[in-house]
Amino acid sequence: MALGDLMASRFSQSSVVVVSSQLDDCASSHDDGDLSSQRRESETASSSYGNATATTATSLAYLPQTTVLCELRHDAFEACVPTGPSDSGLVSKWRPKDRMKTGCVALVLCLNISVDPPDVIKISPCARMECWIDPFAMAPQKALETIGKTLSQQYERWQPRARYKFQLDPTVEEVKKLCNTCRKCAKSERVLFHYNGHGVPKPTANGEIWLFNKSYTQYIPLPISDLDSWLKTPSIYVFDCSAAGMIVNSFIELHDWSSSSSSGSAKDCILLAACEAHETLPQSAEFPADVFTSCLTTPIKMALRWFCTRSLLHESLDYSLIDKIPGRQNDRKTLLGELNWIFTAVTDTIAWNVLPHDLFQRLFRQDLLVASLFRNFLLAERIMRSANCSPISHPQLPPTHQHHMWDAWDMAAEICLSQLPVLVEDPNAEFQPSPFFTEQLTAFEVWLDHGSENKKPPEQLPIVLQVLLSQCHRFRALVLLGRFLDMGPWAVDLALSVGIFPYVLKLLQTMTPELRHILVFIWTKILALDKSCQVDLVKDGGHTYFIRFLDSTEAYPEQRAMAAFVLAVIVDGHRRGQEACIEAGLINICLKHLQGPTLNDTQTEPLFLQWLCLCLGKLWEDFTEAQIFGLQAHAPAICAPLLSEPQPEVRASAVFALGTLLDVGSGSCRDGVGGEEEYDDDEKIRAEISIIRSLLSVASDGSPLVRAEVAVALGRFAFGHNKHLKSIAAAYWKPQSNSLLNSFPSLAHIKGCVVSTQIGPLLRGTNDNSLGRDGRVSTSSPLASSGIMHGSPLSDDLSHHSDSGILNDGVSNGVVNHSTPKPLDNAMYSQCVLAMCTLAKDPSPRIASIGRRVLAIIGIEQVVAKPVKSTGNSVRPGESITATPTPSFGGLARSSSWLDMNGGHMPFRTPPVSPPRPNHLTGIRRVCSLDFRPHLMSPDSGLADPLLGSGGTSGASECSFLPQSAIYNWGCGHFSKPLLFVADDSKEVLSRREEREKFSLEHIAKCQHSSVSKLNNQIASWDTKFETGTKTILLKPFSPIVVGADENEQIRVWNYQEQKEATLLNSFDNHDFPDKGISKLCLVNELDDSLLLAASSDGNIRIWKDYTLKGQQKLVTAFSSIQGHKPGVRSLNAVVDWQQQSGYLYASGELSSIMLWDLDKEQLINSIPSSSDCSISALSASQVHGGHFAAGFVDGSVRLYDVRTPEMLVCSTQPHTQKVERVVGIGFQPGLDPSKIVSASQAGDIQFLDIRNDRDAYLTIEAHRGSLTALAVHRHAPIIASGSAKQLIKVFSLEGEQLGTIRYYPSFMAQKIGPVSSLAFHPYEVLLAAGAADACASIYADDNSQAR
Repeated sequence: MALGDLMASRFSQSSVVVVSSQLDDCASSHDDGDLSSQRRESETASSSYGNATATTATSLAYLPQTTVLCELRHDAFEACVPTGPSDSGLVSKWRPKDRMKTGCVALVLCLNISVDPPDVIKISPCARMECWIDPFAMAPQKALETIGKTLSQQYERWQPRARYKFQLDPTVEEVKKLCNTCRKCAKSERVLFHYNGHGVPKPTANGEIWLFNKSYTQYIPLPISDLDSWLKTPSIYVFDCSAAGMIVNSFIELHDWSSSSSSGSAKDCILLAACEAHETLPQSAEFPADVFTSCLTTPIKMALRWFCTRSLLHESLDYSLIDKIPGRQNDRKTLLGELNWIFTAVTDTIAWNVLPHDLFQRLFRQDLLVASLFRNFLLAERIMRSANCSPISHPQLPPTHQHHMWDAWDMAAEICLSQLPVLVEDPNAEFQPSPFFTEQLTAFEVWLDHGSENKKPPEQLPIVLQVLLSQCHRFRALVLLGRFLDMGPWAVDLALSVGIFPYVLKLLQTMTPELRHILVFIWTKILALDKSCQVDLVKDGGHTYFIRFLDSTEAYPEQRAMAAFVLAVIVDGHRRGQEACIEAGLINICLKHLQGPTLNDTQTEPLFLQWLCLCLGKLWEDFTEAQIFGLQAHAPAICAPLLSEPQPEVRASAVFALGTLLDVGSGSCRDGVGGEEEYDDDEKIRAEISIIRSLLSVASDGSPLVRAEVAVALGRFAFGHNKHLKSIAAAYWKPQSNSLLNSFPSLAHIKGCVVSTQIGPLLRGTNDNSLGRDGRVSTSSPLASSGIMHGSPLSDDLSHHSDSGILNDGVSNGVVNHSTPKPLDNAMYSQCVLAMCTLAKDPSPRIASIGRRVLAIIGIEQVVAKPVKSTGNSVRPGESITATPTPSFGGLARSSSWLDMNGGHMPFRTPPVSPPRPNHLTGIRRVCSLDFRPHLMSPDSGLADPLLGSGGTSGASECSFLPQSAIYNWGCGHFSKPLLFVADDSKEVLSRREEREKFSLEHIAKCQHSSVSKLNNQIASWDTKFETGTKTILLKPFSPIVVGADENEQIRVWNYQEQKEATLLNSFDNHDFPDKGISKLCLVNELDDSLLLAASSDGNIRIWKDYTLKGQQKLVTAFSSIQGHKPGVRSLNAVVDWQQQSGYLYASGELSSIMLWDLDKEQLINSIPSSSDCSISALSASQVHGGHFAAGFVDGSVRLYDVRTPEMLVCSTQPHTQKVERVVGIGFQPGLDPSKIVSASQAGDIQFLDIRNDRDAYLTIEAHRGSLTALAVHRHAPIIASGSAKQLIKVFSLEGEQLGTIRYYPSFMAQKIGPVSSLAFHPYEVLLAAGAADACASIYADDNSQAR
């Protein structure tokens, strides 16, 4: 199947999926709720048991088909920062170090025709031909000249551009002159020295070759050392004479000696010699006399002649026909051209498979002539070894004469030769191309079907390269090459080291439409490995190819995403690339495709949107002109809507694109330097406000990927607007007046006095006019009313102070302050500071560390530390920011007062001693004006920093301190993974899933029909070692594992299988913040690889994988689920529940709404008003009906919600009437009825409700008087359990009958345990886990079930 079809089929499937998910989003957002619910339930029904009976379909409602949080991004967000394509190191080894050319060729022939040298005894008949000429067929002198000219022509065929000089039967002087002339003319290029010594004695053991005296009466020796000193390097020698190995040995000794005596590097000197030191050349008449030279310079003729004698054709074929092979060597459509092409492919392949890679690069890819000679040398080895003569080379090659690719050559030669008589007779006869290349491509395809990284690499790779030259095989070769590159970075590296790069670069000049998507795919793979190719692409104008492809609407969006990726790599940190792409109009093209695609348009492929954003971000990253282009093209307005896209990757990429539009370098001109550009500067700042406003709306996004980018963007903003932000930050920690000062210590304890830590949702409502005219927060704005109290640092009189006291300092410390008001107002700056503080306390450790670095940029750690000491003495520059990029608190640890992690808020600490006010202010002012220096990391430089210098010059040093974005590098990883085939492990996953579904269905049926159960058989009991008792507990469905957590958020995992005492498998802390408190543990994806969701009482959610393996737990994602709580609330007391059916997480607490998170999108998709003044104390999501959940309130009321209906609230009731106390536990009754609920209040009564039919409870159980602490409702069995502070657990049936009472009596002594703090049923079995306040935990089963 062609790569195109393959990609097509895969892409078309993916685009269909995209459409459906888009529709889905629209359904859920437009509130015709039933559409999405039908879809979900139909999906549920049509799982692997699709055509089963109706009862199975109902029971399948119990098995949710959704899985969440198993994307690539959840694999290692916390673990490591991805690197992206590299442009150094391992990667660029494939590039030929330095291309070289052989510029000059010296041919020395010592034939002395008709006089045999004394040390040779010739046989008869004897080999006579030199350059295919019989020297005895004409006068000796004429023969000598003809042979010299012919040899020169034979070499020219391999390197036409070199200069050829020859000396025939020369003297030492003539050779010296020849060598010096050649080196002079070649300059630093390579010189080839060819020596034919058939008319002189063998070389001597001392390493001398023989020449003549002037009168030809004597042989004169020429030491190799002299020759070497004349020719210098780089050079290549060909010695065609008997005992040629002598010379090679002498050369090696000479070089070893010279390299050891001098410090110079080893010489670039290559030797080819016809035989070993003890051998003489073959004399058999079947060979020419210069068989070695013939192999090197006329390989096809030599190979065919030699092969003919061994072939089945030797009787029928006339040798003379070999000289008449029709065609040209460089025309592949002719017989001679094809033979030459096949020969090149075969020899290249043998070399690539046998030689070490670096040697292959040096000999076969660096210099055209050297490569040709070495390919032909492989033939010489094959032919001459058949005559018991071994050609040798330096560097030495492994033996290749028996390589099986020679068989393929023999076959191809035979097929071509069999056509030869017909073609010679009839010049018009049609030549049949050889099947060689087709067969080799098939062999390569077979390898692709069965090969892998661990197997031997495919031998045919060099042949695939050769085939790219031919139009008839090109399409298939590219498709197969694409499949090969898709196997992983190792495959790309292998293909590049074969030499594929120049070929695919040249192919970008073709306009063939069917090659486009394959070429884009191949370049995607190459650039995912090696970024350095960006330079070659721009130099050759290759970027325009990808821009055209990106703009074409015929291609699939996923393919166009690849083009966007290629362009992003081209412009990544490459100014020439950025300029070229801007000239080609890339900004407008990207923005055009980001704008309003219609709902059912497949172009909304998330990958495409993601890479359009990343490409734009890279295009204008640190490139002011491009940023201006982007702003003029309304980029902020076009990118902002993408911040609400369902895919976190798209949102994060949009944040990256917006963040890189913020100009870092213009810190100085922002403070009013550069008057002419006043208007532009205002425009720019207005654009920056709109960007920041957009970014703040996702500052508390559910995906760490997005928040990390927001933190990085705020870091850029903090850098550009450093002065204003510092003054706001300073004002934050500034005491107001004495009266306020006196109340400060108490303020420090009331955590609620601070603005809501997460301002995301509030900002959505903040529009321009809610900011007062003078730039302060107007009291009617949501920001002000959401809990900024008048004593708080954001209050009105504070901003006056900051205006007068700090911002308008005039000229202080040589910094010119702009005195006209800027459009960027203090409210905006305050919101930024708040967002930065929130990010510094993010539940994800990686984001928190970025947030702390951002705070360090605006000097928060500094501003808070200094006033304590500021008794008038000046602050030394050396004490400025010391924040380190490490994950620890770095420099902030010293002044922990800046962020006292209480309750997820920031209490403001007072200085221990309140200094007199004026002093205090000067101290602060000192700090601020002193610290506003672009050179954040150069504390030792004095105050006279070149602040007024151009913004660009100090850019490099200052930007190195900024936190770096990771979304681009992280996104690049997608393209280095296989894209064409999904990994094979899906079969295992499916079969495990089917097994689990089967297990679940069997056990659900058992539970539903189970007889009444007392649960008084304690099958396990153990000491949890929790200091504060077990706060929450859960049982895993498919393994005997129990997970518990205590108030200090320590999570422990035990196996309760064998013995009464459970064994500890793992124990870890949910987080390191000082403020602890856990609210709930849930299992996410319980039918697959389950994840552990741990909800803290401050509303922070952390989800762990591999949590049962000791020390190997990994944080998959973390976010804050509760935003904008009520003022004056001490702690949030979050209540959370997870619903697998819908993929929704419901969270609430001390606030007037219920947050609805979609964990697949990692997005807050709704905030449901709870329609009650009091807060929610219990929350339960239906495990059967997606979108249904019930909430119990502090005032004893119960409400049922259905998020699929427009009004959300289904009904409300007040069942707990006798004594109104908080609802402690709530749950849906087992079965498919969505309106049957059990609710338990602290007063001890349990109410059974059927909300749709009757507002009042139809059954009430007085379970525990005034002390009910926990309620558990079994998912499928008709049984509930309640726990009491009075150390007992009661078990009831759904009819209200008490089935049993469990009093904790440990077997060794009859002693009660502490109050019951948590209860949980096993999802598919009748097992109850109970945790108590005194660190004891137990598991109970039915009487008749034995310990497992």
